[in-house]
Amino acid sequence: MDNNEEKQLESLGAFEISDRLIALAKEKATQPFFNAGRGNPNWVNARARLAFNRLVEFGLTYEQSDDRELVMVPTTNMTDAFLDFLTASKTDQFLLQSLLYVEKTFAVSKEAILQEWLQGALGDNYPVPSRVLPISGQIISTYLNQVLIKDPTLTNDTLVFPTEGGTAAIVYIFQTLKENFLLQKGDKIAMNTPIFTPYLQIPKLEEYELVEIDVAATEHNNWQFDPKELDKLLDPTIKAFFIVNPSNPGAKAFSKAALDKLQQILIQRPDLMILTDDVYGPFVEDFQSVYAIAPHNTLLVYSYSKLFGATGWRLGVIAAHKRNVFDDLLQTLSSEQKHALHKRYEIVTTTPESLAFLDRIGADSRSVGLYHTSGLSTPQQIMEVLFSLTHLLHLTHDPYVADARQLIATRYHDLMHALQLAEDEDPLNTKYYTLIDVYRLAETKYGTAFATYLKEAFEPIDFLLRLAQTEGVILMDGVGFGTKAGEVRVSQANLATERYEKVGKRILSVLDDYYAQYKKNH
Repeated sequence: MDNNEEKQLESLGAFEISDRLIALAKEKATQPFFNAGRGNPNWVNARARLAFNRLVEFGLTYEQSDDRELVMVPTTNMTDAFLDFLTASKTDQFLLQSLLYVEKTFAVSKEAILQEWLQGALGDNYPVPSRVLPISGQIISTYLNQVLIKDPTLTNDTLVFPTEGGTAAIVYIFQTLKENFLLQKGDKIAMNTPIFTPYLQIPKLEEYELVEIDVAATEHNNWQFDPKELDKLLDPTIKAFFIVNPSNPGAKAFSKAALDKLQQILIQRPDLMILTDDVYGPFVEDFQSVYAIAPHNTLLVYSYSKLFGATGWRLGVIAAHKRNVFDDLLQTLSSEQKHALHKRYEIVTTTPESLAFLDRIGADSRSVGLYHTSGLSTPQQIMEVLFSLTHLLHLTHDPYVADARQLIATRYHDLMHALQLAEDEDPLNTKYYTLIDVYRLAETKYGTAFATYLKEAFEPIDFLLRLAQTEGVILMDGVGFGTKAGEVRVSQANLATERYEKVGKRILSVLDDYYAQYKKNH
């Protein structure tokens, strides 16, 4: 591939480049294929999945008297039969403990819980209410508080809207901000860069045309941004602040200094809208979401995909405080804008002006006209509930979360050891991803002159192409996330643990090849 072709490839998004690299590696590489680019975990949570299957099994056999495929859905008097159905197995005891926990914590009957769980797992009805099943919403909100927010006083005031993964949550939020005139073409939005690529790509689309302001973290600052960067948010023309916390690809959670600084800024900017995407939060032991310090300004997005190995399930959620800046800003719109929104939502409520922003997201997710069928499918909602309960049943130490953290920490250690680089033991480091500065690595190994040669003689993407073609290793181009050229992302999530040492050695092998080429010419 010549320089012009490489430049064309660099114009694509990070994930599109990755697809090209995968095809190249499969076609050309003589080494075993290692895709260390995507963040899809190669582990799953077994307990919740087994419990889901048991709920389905009970629901299908409760009133079945023969082997007919058509069975009636259980609706009443299920508790005694369900308790008799349970065995001493770990999965069934988890279901029993979950039932008792929910009954005690939320003061609801076993019968009501089972009705929601069984009908939800069987998926025989629309989500009712459409935003979230009633008991499920309480469980999910409690889970979010325990793992991300850690302020029990906020639990009852936090409303949730389960979505088809975190990606759908992002799309829905952008759409409703636009439809409700809270973000309009030409408006400025800030984001903590480097950041998950859609946050950079969506605002540039024709339907949004937003102006992006970087609140940047740098390798020099260990992928933490200087709290002074947050002073940019004092600009009243910046309407919103979009965050991935802990960051992707930087893998760092906001420091206490950053959270304190943001809290101070909001005293002067009470109108600032914040969206925080906290999918990696559980991988930091003492993580605290921006939502915890700014609940009235913040929409919280979470996905069960990474911790529970559930990217295929599409399990996300949007959380909002009952009293929030989004609803407040709707009241400040012009009379013309309010009239337009009245007409937009009048088919779903007799009082459109009082429709909460979170419920507007639900309506817009189904183009308003299909609002009555909105909401995440009920089997997906029950899966979110069961994943949540695997954590909520543990009063202190959650062995599953500890195992997941240890797994990626081991992989991170093996990678860094193979690369002969110092590990970052900052407790705010998730270790889920590693950003490697190829030029800095080249300088460390072979000196400044070689690093300069590598930077000037080749397109930045050439390293990734050569790594894929000769070594069969796929990494993600960091530029698509907003890093500087020459930085690549390694995911510690999706390869067998023993392969991370090999990934590190293959990276060095490609550098060795470049150096041999350099020596021939110098």
